[in-house]
Amino acid sequence: MPSRRNFIKTGILATSLLPFSANAKGESGEYPAKLIKPPAIKFGDTFGLITPASPLHETHRLLIEAKEKMEGLGFKVKFGKNVFAKKGYLAGSVKERLDDIHDMFQDKDVQAIITLRGGYGSGQLLPYLDYNLIAKHPKILIGYSDITFLINAIYKKTGLVTYHGPVALSTFTDYTKKYFLKTLMETEPVGEIEDAPYEENFQTTNRIWPFRKGTAEGKLIGGNLTLLQSSLGTPFEFETKDSILFIEEVGERPYDLDRMLNQFKQAGKFDQCRGVIFDKMEKVLPDSDGPGYDDSLTVEEVIEAVFKDFDFPVSLGFSIGHLKDKPTLPLGIKARFDADLGKLSLLEAAVS
Repeated sequence: MPSRRNFIKTGILATSLLPFSANAKGESGEYPAKLIKPPAIKFGDTFGLITPASPLHETHRLLIEAKEKMEGLGFKVKFGKNVFAKKGYLAGSVKERLDDIHDMFQDKDVQAIITLRGGYGSGQLLPYLDYNLIAKHPKILIGYSDITFLINAIYKKTGLVTYHGPVALSTFTDYTKKYFLKTLMETEPVGEIEDAPYEENFQTTNRIWPFRKGTAEGKLIGGNLTLLQSSLGTPFEFETKDSILFIEEVGERPYDLDRMLNQFKQAGKFDQCRGVIFDKMEKVLPDSDGPGYDDSLTVEEVIEAVFKDFDFPVSLGFSIGHLKDKPTLPLGIKARFDADLGKLSLLEAAVS
């Protein structure tokens, strides 16, 4: 997997666009008091497929693949009008990508929206999204990686539950498919999320390690660490008060993890947090030929150092993000985190 760092470069915004001034629930930047749960989907409904970040390569082949995957799950497909657009490392201009998002939320024939991929570029769109339009047409929006920007900003500005989960080109394992359908189709709480399938070679435990034991309840929030960090100091900064924060990352190095988590700590993001969940962090490794490789801190040592002064539960090893097996995690939904058992449970329905 390429480093997230390769995508986090300064983009060029379209100067002809003006930011939408309206926070759908006000200008304070606070999270809305009222949660909006989008309608549940059913088999035969239509997913709108969009590219709000990086473009597709071999576009025709990948669009066929995405269509077959979504149809194999039992749904119809409608592509955004700009899915063929390309502007360097971006899937078209800011306006083209915005148009596809706004069109899909307004389209009466589309019941849910899924991104085709992540990459880089979603953060450019946040000042220009019409949050009032989105709030008036609540629909499922799902994705991960760079889509962390979109799902967190829309949740913050509208109160609409959004979903950290597969993109249309993800590998839909039985595990991924199970929680994709269960979370988006059922109006009852998902409950406890089962362990992802174990590896071969006699693995008999889930290998989730608690750095701080205990249980906690709170609203679920999170996504890719690099993207969450990039939102700090902006009107779209994520809020961790009374939250269970889940974090996934890929391709960075232990000192990058150290830097980002310490920025969160210094920014007060852990002060009112109720628990922190890390993914497996399997590809957060030191450069094999870089300075200090032999004496680099490990991921475990970094997490231990950052959270030694906090008393809420913290665990490492969940299957989230850049992994084949991943549950669909709804932002804003009340959840329970048991670090002793390595379990996460969704306590309320994620759709209406």
